[in-house]
Amino acid sequence: MGPWSRVRVAKCQMLVTCFFILLLGLSVATMVTLTYFGAHFAVIRRASLEKNPYQAVHQWAFSAGLSLVGLLTLGAVLSAAGTVREAQGLMAGGFLCFSLAFCAQVQLVFWRLHSPTQVEDAMLDTYDLVYEQAMKGTSHVGRQELAAIQDTFLCCGKRSPFSRLGSTEADLCQGQEAAREDCLQGIRSFLRIHQQVASSLTSISLALTVSALLLSSFLWFAIRSGCSLDRKGQYTLAPRSPGQKSGCAQRVPC
Repeated sequence: MGPWSRVRVAKCQMLVTCFFILLLGLSVATMVTLTYFGAHFAVIRRASLEKNPYQAVHQWAFSAGLSLVGLLTLGAVLSAAGTVREAQGLMAGGFLCFSLAFCAQVQLVFWRLHSPTQVEDAMLDTYDLVYEQAMKGTSHVGRQELAAIQDTFLCCGKRSPFSRLGSTEADLCQGQEAAREDCLQGIRSFLRIHQQVASSLTSISLALTVSALLLSSFLWFAIRSGCSLDRKGQYTLAPRSPGQKSGCAQRVPC
């Protein structure tokens, strides 16, 4: 395979990779939106506590997700445009966006490995605070928020050996609600599914980002090494000389 054939193959691969990155960006954006506005996360975030442990984690995850979507989308658009137009500047911009996205994803993976239960602990701590506030009867709003959380997660109460609230808990789950699962277990089960989807998207994103980095760097050097990737020369209109009716096209080599 000649050098020009390899460049054409790389261009096709780059366009396909950009297409899949755009689809990935749409998937990540959908997940970020559901995470921020979804009922399961919103009901925990809106708990009226003096200090909500989950709110800061929730806001950080939303901002990080939006930043990653923006970098991936911008990198895909710039790289696709640079591939089609054979523009060195656009290709460099796409490479920079993919580099930043790669660094963000590596940091995300490191955070998941270093603190795998941070989100879960924050949500469970928030539920514990709402639960204790409702059981102590310090606020009628606390009872309503606890009921909203339990109706959203389809759970009731908690079975914890550390609970010291006494018999007040017995009045919480009655009738059909008594058959529901423990809320601590219900929140863990929901988060486990959500984190599995997030891990899958992160793995796919890393693979596509690395591929895009390699292809964009190769095409940048290919563009830099010649005037055109598909043509070995350019044609310019030569000035009209005396006695000629019109200018003639002359080939200017790269």
